[in-house]
Amino acid sequence: MNTETTEAKKGIILYQSKYGATKKYAGWLRETLSFTCIEVPKATLDMVKQYDTIVLCGGIYASGIAGLAFLKKHIVQLQDKRTAVFCIGASPYDESALEEIRARNLTGGLQGIPLFYGRGTWDESRMTFRDRALCRMLQKAVAKRDPDTYEPWMKALMCAVGQACDWTDRAYLEPLLDYLKE
Repeated sequence: MNTETTEAKKGIILYQSKYGATKKYAGWLRETLSFTCIEVPKATLDMVKQYDTIVLCGGIYASGIAGLAFLKKHIVQLQDKRTAVFCIGASPYDESALEEIRARNLTGGLQGIPLFYGRGTWDESRMTFRDRALCRMLQKAVAKRDPDTYEPWMKALMCAVGQACDWTDRAYLEPLLDYLKE
């Protein structure tokens, strides 16, 4: 039997990484699952259609999931595929925040696709000028609030100011891996 053909049917990890945390998670998934792994901008519909399982990994920026536009554009052609989304953010895991991300991003044909979360990194020195400026504006807005009313992401934001933090952990992949084993 041709192993290349068998492997090609197994699965693909599409990822879009800006600062490296998403790429790290995609690499861990590739190691664990032996799936093909490719950056979203290099993926084509014809390429992705060859696989039975699709995992999209993307960072959360301004409540949007990087790389999700590819799935939105092609979901009709990929509707028979087993698909999951793994998003990465700087905040600690919070179910209500994840539900907001789901409601905002997994709409239309993407509704019902399982969404998983992993915590990423924070390093203002590596951020683009635009991202750093947006984060500082957000920090200033949050700082005006009473700390006792902070949501989990607000606490994390205020604690990370001026620091380089790496919260990536393979353990965040466990719920996704359990789903893929079903």
